Amino acid sequence: MQLESLLRFVFIVASLSLFTPTQAAEDEEILSALEIAIAGDHRSADDKARDQYRKPLQTLEFLGFSPDMTVLEIWPGSGWYTQILAAALQDNGKLYAAQFNANGPYGFQRRAYGKFLTLLGGKPDIYRNVTVTTLDFPYQLEIAPRESADMVVTFRNVHNWVMKLFGSGTYAHLGFQAMYDALKPGGILGIVDHRWPDAKTEDPISKNGYLSVERTVTLAEAAGFELVDQSAILSNPLDTRDYAEGVWTLPPTFAMGDANKSKYSEIGESDRFLLKFIKPKK
Repeated sequence: MQLESLLRFVFIVASLSLFTPTQAAEDEEILSALEIAIAGDHRSADDKARDQYRKPLQTLEFLGFSPDMTVLEIWPGSGWYTQILAAALQDNGKLYAAQFNANGPYGFQRRAYGKFLTLLGGKPDIYRNVTVTTLDFPYQLEIAPRESADMVVTFRNVHNWVMKLFGSGTYAHLGFQAMYDALKPGGILGIVDHRWPDAKTEDPISKNGYLSVERTVTLAEAAGFELVDQSAILSNPLDTRDYAEGVWTLPPTFAMGDANKSKYSEIGESDRFLLKFIKPKK
């Protein structure tokens, strides 16, 4: 038994010597690419100030991001996360950005779309590997070539899909189906949204901007995704969710203007969940 144990120990040590340095080098490369992207001069001081709440490094590490991936970002708005993803992917990866319809009916869509295109045009060296597509319910659903993406990410968007503005949930399943179709088998879907703690009491059309984990998981699983992990890194216990203007009362929106602004600044950005799903391999 002693000889058997010794041989097993030698095998383990030999295995570690063979594989650990390679894995460590890969992990260091991923970390370096993200850190450089996050610290880049192309990001404004205001955007960097939000890192304390959005935690892009920890979030993308948790999801298993790698700088050689093909990534699809859903409804990137004016491009807060795009700045990080595009910079990290610019040498060895690819980024699809499924934007709003340029002719969307809402002013915030058009404003965000305009800012996004200005962002891409201002730094073509960083954004050369970004392809802009359109996600618009119910007809424009081809957001990337079928089964082309290693990872799909959507940050604070799913609550929109159950709001009155976008069909009161009628089309939410189409968003998940579009993401499922774009992902390779074995690919990862990462979702961040404003957390409502109890599925039994949440607003069915999310007028306050909050969404339950349970509802999100149900929508994802109905499309074929499997939940593999979730993280509390974006949680904020100071968020009471009882504001006159919903989640938009909090920073960065400050929907109530200067009224109690210092109070809402102390609370910080919303309490959020972070979910990691996988598209099962065939």
